[in-house]
Amino acid sequence: MAYCVNCGVKLEETLSKCPLCNTPVYPKEMFVADEKAPPYPQERGTVEKVRRTDVAILLAVLFGSTALGCGLLNLFVYRGSLWSLYVIGACAVFLIFSLPAMLYQKLPYIMMTVIDGGALLLYVAMVAVVNDGMRWYWEIAVPVIALGTFLVSVFIYIKQRASRSILFTAMLVVINIAVFCVGLNLSIRYYLDKRLAITWSAVVLVCAAIITVALITVMRSSRLREEVRRRMHI
Repeated sequence: MAYCVNCGVKLEETLSKCPLCNTPVYPKEMFVADEKAPPYPQERGTVEKVRRTDVAILLAVLFGSTALGCGLLNLFVYRGSLWSLYVIGACAVFLIFSLPAMLYQKLPYIMMTVIDGGALLLYVAMVAVVNDGMRWYWEIAVPVIALGTFLVSVFIYIKQRASRSILFTAMLVVINIAVFCVGLNLSIRYYLDKRLAITWSAVVLVCAAIITVALITVMRSSRLREEVRRRMHI
């Protein structure tokens, strides 16, 4: 369908002039501009994606060479202390954290979390052995890391089987932080005084309870829930 260049009225294909303003109708071929080729290609090229195994090999080489280099420096140059064990242990922990996720994509997240918690326990155990501090390791490090691993595993388990809204996620995070702070407080108090008591974590627990009640109220009210989503753009 053509339009008049003067008044804009619709024109039939058989008309030679506009029936409203008598403006001549010219053929479309007269208005086709010469198209020049653009200075850049129109088709998008494709780049081969980097495979996870290649990234895993790169990380293994980087962390492995770092650990080996620090170990050789500690063995032949800087012999004052066993400082290289910290670097070697940290490299091992980073590898344990990253390699399973890249090499085994179908590995359950809960199992990966347990493996990461075990790696962290081993690294802290090495630090405790070097510094002759096995007491704080068993009374603080082990309970705190085990509790953190358990809470993260529970969080992942609930998220995979329950509501995935951001409000529900925020409530789980708040509850986990409160429980973790209470466990940390109990471990430290037992290490210092040989008794179980909560002090500063009581404040965190009360604040978490208030936030949790508020979030549950918002989630149970459709009008409040939609208002929060609208204002927070979620």
